[in-house]
Amino acid sequence: MTGPITDIVFDFCGVLVDWQCRAALEGRYPDDLVERICADDDPLGFFRYEDDMDGGALLADVLPVVAAEQGDGIADIFRDYIERYGDALPRLVPGMENLLADLDGAGYRLWGLTNWSCETFHFAFEKFPQLERYLGGTVVSGVEKKRKPNADIYRLAEERFSLDPAATVFLDDTAKNVDGAIAAGWHGLKFTDADQARRNLAELGVRI
Repeated sequence: MTGPITDIVFDFCGVLVDWQCRAALEGRYPDDLVERICADDDPLGFFRYEDDMDGGALLADVLPVVAAEQGDGIADIFRDYIERYGDALPRLVPGMENLLADLDGAGYRLWGLTNWSCETFHFAFEKFPQLERYLGGTVVSGVEKKRKPNADIYRLAEERFSLDPAATVFLDDTAKNVDGAIAAGWHGLKFTDADQARRNLAELGVRI
Protein backbone atom coordinates (compact mmCIF):
# COMPACT_ATOMS: atom_id res chain seq x y z
CA MET A 1 0.00 0.00 0.00
CA THR A 2 1.32 3.39 -0.98
CA GLY A 3 0.17 6.97 -0.69
CA PRO A 4 -0.27 9.35 2.21
CA ILE A 5 -2.20 8.50 5.35
CA THR A 6 -5.33 10.62 5.74
CA ASP A 7 -7.35 8.82 8.44
CA ILE A 8 -6.43 7.29 11.78
CA VAL A 9 -8.88 5.04 13.63
CA PHE A 10 -8.56 4.22 17.32
CA ASP A 11 -9.81 1.46 19.54
CA PHE A 12 -10.98 2.75 22.93
CA CYS A 13 -10.22 0.49 25.91
CA GLY A 14 -6.49 -0.03 26.26
CA VAL A 15 -5.72 2.58 23.60
CA LEU A 16 -7.56 5.80 24.42
CA VAL A 17 -9.18 4.88 27.73
CA ASP A 18 -7.63 2.97 30.61
CA TRP A 19 -10.23 0.30 31.45
CA GLN A 20 -9.87 -1.36 34.86
CA CYS A 21 -12.61 -3.75 35.93
CA ARG A 22 -11.38 -3.81 39.53
CA ALA A 23 -11.55 -0.01 39.81
CA ALA A 24 -15.35 -0.29 39.82
CA LEU A 25 -15.35 -3.06 42.45
CA GLU A 26 -12.59 -2.39 44.97
CA GLY A 27 -13.83 -0.93 48.23
CA ARG A 28 -17.38 -2.09 47.56
CA TYR A 29 -16.88 -5.86 47.72
CA PRO A 30 -14.51 -8.17 49.60
CA ASP A 31 -10.97 -8.21 48.20
CA ASP A 32 -11.00 -11.96 47.60
CA LEU A 33 -14.22 -11.69 45.58
CA VAL A 34 -12.80 -8.82 43.51
CA GLU A 35 -9.74 -10.95 42.77
CA ARG A 36 -11.95 -13.82 41.58
CA ILE A 37 -14.07 -11.55 39.38
CA CYS A 38 -11.02 -9.95 37.77
CA ALA A 39 -8.90 -13.09 37.37
CA ASP A 40 -7.58 -13.74 33.89
CA ASP A 41 -9.42 -17.07 33.63
CA ASP A 42 -12.74 -15.26 34.28
CA PRO A 43 -14.20 -17.76 36.80
CA LEU A 44 -17.34 -15.68 37.40
CA GLY A 45 -17.87 -14.84 33.74
CA PHE A 46 -17.80 -11.04 33.96
CA PHE A 47 -15.61 -10.68 30.88
CA ARG A 48 -17.74 -13.19 28.96
CA TYR A 49 -20.96 -11.40 29.89
CA GLU A 50 -19.43 -8.07 28.89
CA ASP A 51 -18.41 -9.59 25.58
CA ASP A 52 -22.02 -10.61 24.99
CA MET A 53 -23.06 -7.01 25.65
CA ASP A 54 -20.35 -5.78 23.29
CA GLY A 55 -22.05 -7.90 20.64
CA GLY A 56 -25.39 -6.22 21.18
CA ALA A 57 -27.00 -8.05 24.12
CA LEU A 58 -28.70 -5.79 26.67
CA LEU A 59 -28.21 -5.96 30.42
CA ALA A 60 -31.80 -7.16 30.78
CA ASP A 61 -30.94 -10.09 28.51
CA VAL A 62 -27.68 -10.95 30.24
CA LEU A 63 -28.74 -10.74 33.91
CA PRO A 64 -30.92 -13.87 33.84
CA VAL A 65 -27.97 -15.79 32.38
CA VAL A 66 -25.65 -14.49 35.10
CA ALA A 67 -28.17 -15.46 37.78
CA ALA A 68 -28.64 -18.95 36.33
CA GLU A 69 -24.90 -19.58 36.04
CA GLN A 70 -23.51 -17.71 39.05
CA GLY A 71 -26.43 -17.07 41.41
CA ASP A 72 -28.46 -14.01 42.28
CA GLY A 73 -25.73 -12.46 44.43
CA ILE A 74 -23.21 -12.32 41.57
CA ALA A 75 -25.93 -11.11 39.21
CA ASP A 76 -26.59 -8.20 41.57
CA ILE A 77 -22.88 -7.34 41.57
CA PHE A 78 -22.74 -7.53 37.78
CA ARG A 79 -25.72 -5.17 37.51
CA ASP A 80 -24.08 -2.74 39.94
CA TYR A 81 -20.83 -2.94 37.96
CA ILE A 82 -22.57 -2.16 34.66
CA GLU A 83 -24.64 0.65 36.14
CA ARG A 84 -21.49 2.30 37.55
CA TYR A 85 -19.31 1.50 34.54
CA GLY A 86 -17.73 4.93 34.56
CA ASP A 87 -15.84 3.89 37.69
CA ALA A 88 -14.01 1.30 35.57
CA LEU A 89 -12.58 4.13 33.43
CA PRO A 90 -10.18 5.88 35.81
CA ARG A 91 -8.21 7.89 33.24
CA LEU A 92 -7.18 8.33 29.65
CA VAL A 93 -4.21 6.25 28.54
CA PRO A 94 -1.15 8.42 29.27
CA GLY A 95 0.00 10.50 26.33
CA MET A 96 -3.00 9.78 24.13
CA GLU A 97 -4.78 13.10 24.54
CA ASN A 98 -1.61 14.85 23.39
CA LEU A 99 -1.31 12.49 20.44
CA LEU A 100 -4.90 13.17 19.40
CA ALA A 101 -4.33 16.91 19.69
CA ASP A 102 -1.18 16.73 17.58
CA LEU A 103 -2.81 14.61 14.90
CA ASP A 104 -5.87 16.84 14.81
CA GLY A 105 -3.68 19.93 14.56
CA ALA A 106 -1.79 18.36 11.66
CA GLY A 107 -5.03 17.85 9.74
CA TYR A 108 -5.55 14.11 10.03
CA ARG A 109 -9.10 12.79 10.29
CA LEU A 110 -9.62 10.84 13.52
CA TRP A 111 -12.24 8.18 14.27
CA GLY A 112 -13.17 5.53 16.82
CA LEU A 113 -13.92 1.83 16.32
CA THR A 114 -14.65 -0.09 19.50
CA ASN A 115 -16.13 -3.30 20.82
CA TRP A 116 -18.32 -1.81 23.55
CA SER A 117 -21.86 -2.18 24.87
CA CYS A 118 -24.46 0.27 23.65
CA GLU A 119 -25.54 0.68 27.28
CA THR A 120 -22.17 1.68 28.72
CA PHE A 121 -20.32 3.43 25.89
CA HIS A 122 -21.77 6.80 26.88
CA PHE A 123 -19.58 6.77 30.00
CA ALA A 124 -16.46 7.23 27.84
CA PHE A 125 -17.58 10.57 26.41
CA GLU A 126 -19.19 11.70 29.66
CA LYS A 127 -15.96 11.20 31.58
CA PHE A 128 -13.64 12.32 28.78
CA PRO A 129 -15.50 14.80 26.54
CA GLN A 130 -12.27 15.73 24.81
CA LEU A 131 -12.44 12.39 22.99
CA GLU A 132 -15.71 13.34 21.35
CA ARG A 133 -14.19 16.65 20.29
CA TYR A 134 -11.25 15.02 18.55
CA LEU A 135 -13.05 12.05 16.97
CA GLY A 136 -15.23 12.73 13.98
CA GLY A 137 -17.37 9.69 14.81
CA THR A 138 -17.20 6.26 16.44
CA VAL A 139 -18.51 2.87 15.37
CA VAL A 140 -19.65 0.95 18.47
CA SER A 141 -20.11 -2.80 18.18
CA GLY A 142 -22.98 -3.02 20.65
CA VAL A 143 -24.95 -0.47 18.62
CA GLU A 144 -24.22 -2.05 15.25
CA LYS A 145 -24.33 -5.69 16.41
CA LYS A 146 -21.10 -6.21 14.52
CA ARG A 147 -17.73 -6.57 16.19
CA LYS A 148 -14.01 -6.71 15.56
CA PRO A 149 -12.25 -8.61 14.13
CA ASN A 150 -15.03 -9.50 11.68
CA ALA A 151 -14.72 -7.82 8.30
CA ASP A 152 -18.21 -6.31 8.30
CA ILE A 153 -17.45 -3.78 11.04
CA TYR A 154 -14.40 -2.44 9.19
CA ARG A 155 -16.48 -2.12 6.02
CA LEU A 156 -19.16 -0.28 7.96
CA ALA A 157 -16.55 2.18 9.23
CA GLU A 158 -15.29 2.69 5.68
CA GLU A 159 -18.78 3.51 4.44
CA ARG A 160 -19.75 5.71 7.36
CA PHE A 161 -16.54 7.75 7.44
CA SER A 162 -15.66 7.63 3.71
CA LEU A 163 -12.38 5.88 4.41
CA ASP A 164 -9.88 4.84 1.77
CA PRO A 165 -8.49 1.60 3.25
CA ALA A 166 -5.01 2.21 1.83
CA ALA A 167 -4.90 5.65 3.49
CA THR A 168 -6.27 4.47 6.84
CA VAL A 169 -4.40 3.35 9.98
CA PHE A 170 -6.03 1.43 12.81
CA LEU A 171 -4.57 1.19 16.33
CA ASP A 172 -5.76 -1.54 18.71
CA ASP A 173 -4.17 -3.28 21.70
CA THR A 174 -5.60 -6.67 20.64
CA ALA A 175 -3.64 -8.47 17.92
CA LYS A 176 -6.63 -10.20 16.29
CA ASN A 177 -8.37 -6.85 15.81
CA VAL A 178 -5.25 -5.41 14.17
CA ASP A 179 -5.14 -8.48 11.92
CA GLY A 180 -8.79 -7.89 11.02
CA ALA A 181 -7.99 -4.36 9.93
CA ILE A 182 -5.04 -5.53 7.84
CA ALA A 183 -7.23 -8.18 6.21
CA ALA A 184 -9.64 -5.35 5.29
CA GLY A 185 -6.80 -3.54 3.51
CA TRP A 186 -6.04 -1.02 6.24
CA HIS A 187 -2.71 -0.35 7.90
CA GLY A 188 -2.84 -1.95 11.35
CA LEU A 189 -0.71 -1.12 14.38
CA LYS A 190 -0.58 -3.10 17.61
CA PHE A 191 -0.81 -0.51 20.37
CA THR A 192 1.45 -0.66 23.41
CA ASP A 193 1.76 2.98 24.52
CA ALA A 194 1.56 6.51 23.16
CA ASP A 195 5.27 6.84 22.46
CA GLN A 196 5.34 3.62 20.45
CA ALA A 197 2.23 4.74 18.58
CA ARG A 198 3.97 7.97 17.60
CA ARG A 199 6.98 6.06 16.32
CA ASN A 200 4.86 3.57 14.38
CA LEU A 201 2.77 6.33 12.83
CA ALA A 202 5.91 8.20 11.82
CA GLU A 203 7.17 5.07 10.09
CA LEU A 204 4.00 5.17 7.98
CA GLY A 205 4.68 8.76 7.00
CA VAL A 206 2.37 10.48 9.50
CA ARG A 207 3.85 13.89 10.25
CA ILE A 208 3.12 15.45 13.63
